Amino acid sequence: MWLSEPICSFRNCLPTKISRQLRRYFVDAKVALCDDFRNLFALHWGKAIGLRVSILASGSSGNITLLETESTRLLIDAGLGKRETLARLAAVEKSVDRLDGILITHEHNDHCSGLPQMLGLWKAPLYVTEPTMDALERTLPETLGKRLRGVEKIQAGQRFCVGDIEVHAFAIPHDAADPIGFTFRADGVKLALVTDLGYMPALVKVHLRDADCLVLESNHDLDMLKVGPYPWVVKQRVLSRTGHLSNHAVSEFLADPDGFDARARFLVLAHLSMENNNPDLARISAEEALSRRPAEFAFEGQLLVASQQVPLAPIQL
Repeated sequence: MWLSEPICSFRNCLPTKISRQLRRYFVDAKVALCDDFRNLFALHWGKAIGLRVSILASGSSGNITLLETESTRLLIDAGLGKRETLARLAAVEKSVDRLDGILITHEHNDHCSGLPQMLGLWKAPLYVTEPTMDALERTLPETLGKRLRGVEKIQAGQRFCVGDIEVHAFAIPHDAADPIGFTFRADGVKLALVTDLGYMPALVKVHLRDADCLVLESNHDLDMLKVGPYPWVVKQRVLSRTGHLSNHAVSEFLADPDGFDARARFLVLAHLSMENNNPDLARISAEEALSRRPAEFAFEGQLLVASQQVPLAPIQL
C-alpha cells in the first residue's frame, strides 16, 4: 500500500531538531526548495551535516550503498543478503540500527535480491517507481509483501526529501521496467549515482553536473567482452543502448569538458563486470581520458574504483 503523507512535506525536509520544534505549526506545509530552507535553519543552529557514502558492493553480483547524514540513513539498492550486508557494514565499522528509507533503482536481481531481508531487518519504507514495484512483486518471494512497512511511490523527474536529504530521481536507458538514477543533496553537497545505462543521454549528463561525488558505471572493456564467455545474445544486450556503459564510453564522457564538469572531489568507477573488465583497465582508461582534458578544465579530485568483493572505504563529503 502507498503511504498517504506527502513525500516532501515541510517537516520532512528539515533537520530533526528543527522539525520537532516547528511540527505543530507547519504540519501540512509543502516546500519546493527543501535544500534552501534546510540550509537556512542549519545556519541558525550552527550545525553542518554533510554526506557519508559507503559503497558496500558494486557489480553484476550485487549492489548496495549506504548514504548517511547526522540524522538520516538511506540504503540505495539491496542486492546482497542479510548476512553479507551486515558483514560489509562491519568491514567499514558501521552498525546500523535503523534506516529512514530503501531506494531501488530497478528490479534486476543484482539490485534487489536482498530486499525482503533488508525490509525484515530494518522495517524501513520503500521508495520505488510504480512500474518497478510491479516488477518486484512478480519476481521476488512472497515475503516481500509481508515485510513491507509502506511504499512511497516516486517517479523520474521528481524531487523529494527523506529526512534532511533531498533526492532527485531521473530516467536512465536500461532494459528494466522503469530504471532510474539518483542525485542526493544535504548541507550544500551533492552525490550523483548512476549505473546500469547503455549510453549517456544529454539529460543524464545534466543531472551529473555539480556533483561533489560522482559514482558512475564503467562496466566492461569492449575487447574483453567480445572474446569473453558470454553467449552472443547476452553480449548484444550489454552492448545495446539499454545495456551497460563500457570503459570507452566513460572515457569519452570524462574527456569532454562539455559533458563532465570535473567539479567532483571524488569520481568512483562502479558496477565493473568481473568477467569482462578489471579495476586496472577501468582506472587506466579513465586516467587517460582525464589527461586529455584542457588544462583549464582539469580534474583535480580523487579517482576510485568500487569493488564487488569488498566495500569501498567510506567517502565523507
